Amino acid sequence: MTVPPALLPDASSPPASPDHDADLPERPRVTELRLSAFAAHRHARLPLGPLTLFTGPSGCGKTSALRAYEALAGLGGGIPLPEVFPDPLACVPERARPDAQRRRGFRIGCTTDGPEGPIRLDVAVQAEPALRIVGERLSAAGGQVLLETALRDPSRRQVQAAWHTAGQSPVTRAPLPDDRLGTALLPLRVAGKTDGQRRVLAAAEQTVVALRSVFACEPRPGRMRVPVPLGSGRLLGGCENLADVLWRTRAECAKRHAQFVTAVRAGCAGPVADVLAEPLADGTVQALLDRGDGTRTDCGRLGDGELRYLALALVLFTGPGVLEVDPVGEVPVAMQALTVLADHLDRGLDPRQRTELLRLAARMCDRGHIRLVGAVSDVSWAVGVDGVTVVHLKP
Repeated sequence: MTVPPALLPDASSPPASPDHDADLPERPRVTELRLSAFAAHRHARLPLGPLTLFTGPSGCGKTSALRAYEALAGLGGGIPLPEVFPDPLACVPERARPDAQRRRGFRIGCTTDGPEGPIRLDVAVQAEPALRIVGERLSAAGGQVLLETALRDPSRRQVQAAWHTAGQSPVTRAPLPDDRLGTALLPLRVAGKTDGQRRVLAAAEQTVVALRSVFACEPRPGRMRVPVPLGSGRLLGGCENLADVLWRTRAECAKRHAQFVTAVRAGCAGPVADVLAEPLADGTVQALLDRGDGTRTDCGRLGDGELRYLALALVLFTGPGVLEVDPVGEVPVAMQALTVLADHLDRGLDPRQRTELLRLAARMCDRGHIRLVGAVSDVSWAVGVDGVTVVHLKP
C-alpha cells in the first residue's frame, strides 16, 4: 500500500460509583473503527456499541483491531508515534508494495459521536523509510473538513496543516510535527476567537475525550497467584497486582465491593462470603476468598478461568481512578466514558462464567459507567443478548 502524500478525571480522585451514572449527560464515544489498510484489514468499517464483541476464526484480525483502537487512543492522548507503534512494519498490510520512493504505510480512523454530532478522524502513517504521520483529516457531518494535514517536504519532520477558521481568512495554515496527532495539538494552536475556530476546538475535544481513558486488559493468571507489594492501588493491564487493588477498593466503597462479591460468587466454585486482601509480614498482600465457614482460600489456588473471571469482574466495577489509564484530567469525569479493550475475553471461561460476565458487562455498559470492546473465539453464547453488538471478522 502506498501512503498518499495527502490524506483526505484526575487519576488521584476516587472512581465514580456505577450506581449513579444513569442520569449523567451523554459522553463522547467512539461509534466506528475504520481499518482502511492495517495489518490483515482492508476497507474494514467496524461498528462499536456500548458493548461490542469482535469474533471470527484465528487470523481474522481480532487482536489487530483492538491494537488499532488502542493506538488511536494513544495518539489522542498526545503520545509520540514511535511509542504508539514500536513495530510499525507489523501494521503494514502483508502484500503492500512500496512506491517509487520506497514508502509503505497504513491507514486507520474512527468516528466519534457526542455534543458535536458525528466527527470523523482519519490518519495515514508512513512506516518506512521513516515512521511519520503523512496525512490526517478531521471532518464533521456532511464532509466539512475541520483539520487537514499533508506531508509537503519529506526532508522536514513536519506536515503542513490547515484548519477551519471562518473568519477573515477561511483557513489557518501552520506546520505541525509529524510524530504527533494534529487533532490532539489543536487546543495549543487554535485561539477560538471565531465561530469556525470554536467549532474546530469542540470537534477536537470530542475526539480526544472519546479516545482517551482506554484500559487494555488481558488478565494473566500465572502472574496473579503470588502476593504482591502494596503500591499505587491502580490495576495493571495484566491484573497481576489484583491483590493490591482489592486492598484499596474494598475500603473505598462498601456497596460497590458487595456487588463485586456477588458477581464473584456467581462465577467461582464453592461458597463465597467475601473477597479479601490480607497483608503479610514481608510487606506484600495476598488475595483471599472468604468461604463463610472460617475457611479462607488463597486466590493463588483458583483455576485460570476463575482468576480471569475475578479480574474482569473487578475491572467492570471500577473506573479511571482505579485502573491504570490516562484520563482527560481537564474534563469532568461525568463527561468521560472508560473503554475497556479485552482481547481473548472468553479464554478459559466456562459457560456459566461467560454468561455471568456478559450479564455484568451489559448492565455496566447500559449505565454508561463503562464501554467494552472484546475479542472472543466463539460468540454463540452472546448472540441475541440485548445490548451486545457482534462484529464478525473474516480472514
